[in-house]
Amino acid sequence: MKFFLASTVLLAGLAAGHISIISPCPRYSSVGTDCPALPAGQSLDTNMNAPISSVTLGTTQPLCKHTVPWPTPAATWTAGESVTIKFNPNAAIHSGGDMEFSISYDGGKTFAVVYQVLRYAFLNGKPSGDTNTAQVLDYTFTLPKELPNSDSAVFAWTWVNASGNREFYMNCVDVKITGSSSSSYTAKEVTIANYPGYPTIAEFNGDYDTGIQYYTTDYKNVT
Repeated sequence: MKFFLASTVLLAGLAAGHISIISPCPRYSSVGTDCPALPAGQSLDTNMNAPISSVTLGTTQPLCKHTVPWPTPAATWTAGESVTIKFNPNAAIHSGGDMEFSISYDGGKTFAVVYQVLRYAFLNGKPSGDTNTAQVLDYTFTLPKELPNSDSAVFAWTWVNASGNREFYMNCVDVKITGSSSSSYTAKEVTIANYPGYPTIAEFNGDYDTGIQYYTTDYKNVT
């Protein structure tokens, strides 16, 4: 059974700042669309827009934000097809930054990147100064045709903001992958930063190459 949340619940979730995915529906989202039923014992997250880690504030949540998957996939995708990821329009985008979309076949232990948006996430280009206003809220890209079939893949969005507190954002979506003849997918491992045990990327202060090496050269591939 799937549900669309009532407007009162939506408004409660929209009160939070920052940003999160709304479609496909990430785990426990109170602002997502066409969400699966909650797992037993779990509650909707009315602060989905918040980061999972802030070096500045010393706060941390688990990777994926929520570790128990939806009982059923929130989306069914075909390997090699185009997909669109939609973000909450009630957003504070902290002057852009670097974000990745990735996929896991081991329950969220390792994530291999399928698409990157570097430097100017949620923007059409380099801003003239700090901004919290999003210019782009939908991203469409083609899934690699090498993605193996799975009834329980985990799709992730991750983001390191350009300005403000040093934060790390991550939403996870349980998805079904079909239409593939591949048995494995190898790609860059997702970049994690501003999270305990990982590098801290400083505020960009107008230099949008800050920390870019963690996305373009200083990484390993995973399968």
